[in-house]
Amino acid sequence: MNKPLLAVDAHADRIGTGIACQVTAAFCFTVTDILAKWLGQDYAAVEILFFRYFFGLLPVAALVWHSGGLAALRTRRPGLHALRAVLLFLALYLFFEALQRIPLADAIAAAFTAPLFITAMSGPVLGETVGARRWAAVVAGFIGALIILRPGSASFDPAILLVLGSAFSFSLMVLLTRRMTRTETNVALVAYSTMGAGLASLPFLAFVWQAPAGKDMGLFVLLGVIGSIAAYLVVVAYRNAPVAILAPFDYTALIWGVIFGWLIWNDQPELPVWIGAAVVCASGVYITHRESKLYRHSRLEKRSVSGTRSNL
Repeated sequence: MNKPLLAVDAHADRIGTGIACQVTAAFCFTVTDILAKWLGQDYAAVEILFFRYFFGLLPVAALVWHSGGLAALRTRRPGLHALRAVLLFLALYLFFEALQRIPLADAIAAAFTAPLFITAMSGPVLGETVGARRWAAVVAGFIGALIILRPGSASFDPAILLVLGSAFSFSLMVLLTRRMTRTETNVALVAYSTMGAGLASLPFLAFVWQAPAGKDMGLFVLLGVIGSIAAYLVVVAYRNAPVAILAPFDYTALIWGVIFGWLIWNDQPELPVWIGAAVVCASGVYITHRESKLYRHSRLEKRSVSGTRSNL
């Protein structure tokens, strides 16, 4: 669930690389969700989360070393890094809790409400102007979420509200990331969030700790390593291709969720989940396309103003 939004100036020959990384990342994130759901049969969500970030430090350490060592971790905003890590911890904890109670595909579909929260809160948090078209897409997306939730019906499971809480926390983390990218490197953002989220889980381990069985320890290692690799692949993807192009491929996670949910747990999403997921995904893709278009327009205006001033 931790995907940074980066401004990119991609060349056509690099877009294929970006798409390949995004699709692979979506698959890897789905694998981590599967592992978390499987381990959730015997372990508390907070313990699963701890091991996710503990073993996730292995690829992060390699990334830091490749980026020049400890110098890559210099930061001007340690407090914001701590806040970002807490938000990430909360987002993943709520999602792992939900996975123990609801089908995998349902959880993934509801988690895609995050772009809607991001757009809705970008005004009060970042001071950005959200136009009528994007507000209409947000409203449509939340209608899609209501179709998935089906409040008041016999099919409603309160546990899916945990996913919405996770999406809300994740969206706050993304908005904070947008502000921090002005001064912080990608390496620092990934490293401090991994270390911080793991540390945030420590106070709760004493209440739920269960010594992992030998066969499960390998799954915990896979969870951490694959999760961090997926996060890095997203960074690579957004360095090589524009957000508007990559966004639709992010939703391939829902396809994997349906396939593996059916193969492993025999979960088959009901028709309202398919309809609601389609509405939420369409809204998210439109919002991403619209924001990307506005971003390019803003850059062109700035270049035009800069060029005019240079000629004065």
